[in-house]
Amino acid sequence: MNVIIEELEGIARKVRQNIIKMIGTNKTGHLGGGCSIVEMLVALYFYKIRHDPKDPMMKERDRVVLSKGHAAIAHYATLAEAGYFPKEEINNFKKLGCILQGHPDIKVPGVEANTGSLGQGLSIACGIAAGLKMDKIDARVYCIMGDGEVAEGQIWEAAVTASFYKLDNLRGIIDKNGFQASGRIEECFNTNPLREKWEAFGWHVLEVDGHDIRQIIEVLDKADEVKGKPVLIIAHTVKGKGISFAENKATFHHAKLEEEEYAIALKELNE
Repeated sequence: MNVIIEELEGIARKVRQNIIKMIGTNKTGHLGGGCSIVEMLVALYFYKIRHDPKDPMMKERDRVVLSKGHAAIAHYATLAEAGYFPKEEINNFKKLGCILQGHPDIKVPGVEANTGSLGQGLSIACGIAAGLKMDKIDARVYCIMGDGEVAEGQIWEAAVTASFYKLDNLRGIIDKNGFQASGRIEECFNTNPLREKWEAFGWHVLEVDGHDIRQIIEVLDKADEVKGKPVLIIAHTVKGKGISFAENKATFHHAKLEEEEYAIALKELNE
């Protein structure tokens, strides 16, 4: 297990390097919310889910829906490491005509849904999970949301739906980094307490340090033991994790890197 964790931590470092390179010094990108979900994405794609980069539409695959679509940069960086498309493609991020645009698009191999308008991803994930059950396909759906995003009413409509239909093949993951675009959750639109609300909506709730690979692996496996109801995983994270000058700062929700910042970030991730 220790070897697996070390390997995943190494992949997470490469994913963050990819994120920095994609933003560079001449583009803007969602650095903060991208870096806060890296370990969760790495644990999913390199440990947990059933998938095949050579056959992205494999019928029995597990699905990952990125509801907080502004963090697409982290998803792309992970898919590149997993082999869904040539890694060199990340150099074309946000270029006109490139498949890797600012928000998820199903033209990208491995992307399950177009998202970006916050609040819609869980509804999409519910529909996919229900369809899998109807077709008797033993596959799971993982939906990654932001703690600011759950202020959207559609999230709660989907939460009730998932509970009512007992979608125990559905895993909601909330990236609880404590920030939304304009500041701290508590100061802008307080969505807390999360555990009590989701439990009241009929979900089984688990919590985890969203940057501890060992804990993430354990909680993803533990979620599989729950039957008859959907599972929500609250991942406690740090916005901008791994980039010292960006950690816990709303200013790096969507930002451009100066040349000095770019150099510092790559240096830190190479140490």
